[in-house]
Amino acid sequence: MKRNYNIKKAISMKRFIVEFGKDFSEHMKKRLLELEVRCVLTRKEDLNRLDLKHVEHIQYDCEGMTKDNLNICQKELSYGQLIVIEGVLFYSERSEESDTVMPSPIVPTIYNSLNTENIIVNSDDYAKKIDDSNIDYVMDTILTVCPEVSESYLNIMSKYL
Repeated sequence: MKRNYNIKKAISMKRFIVEFGKDFSEHMKKRLLELEVRCVLTRKEDLNRLDLKHVEHIQYDCEGMTKDNLNICQKELSYGQLIVIEGVLFYSERSEESDTVMPSPIVPTIYNSLNTENIIVNSDDYAKKIDDSNIDYVMDTILTVCPEVSESYLNIMSKYL
């Protein structure tokens, strides 16, 4: 498998909309931009599959122990995985899970509440379409669980803006 080293691994919501959102409605773009300050999108090999994470990469306690069994496990939360296929936005049934990241408990709640048809992505991954009929629910739900950014983060970022 050939790796693409030129893709940006972390992008802002504005960059996401520039790259993938030309076919999104203005309402969808507006709602997605509400996550701009709080969230960052990360991706690995797939250019069009991005995990939604908090910009400060806050660590939360998780079940189990670390490999050395000395410390309680801490991981960052992923608030979902967005997939864009031919200009259409989808919310994946799964989100990133690794030694450092775990899916937020809200991911299956959002996915199961979407009443759009399942599509199969990469043979065993399922996703549901996000459109104007459900974008408000998805964004409102993510905003209720994704924490605000800290004052110190805002102070640091104000120096760059």
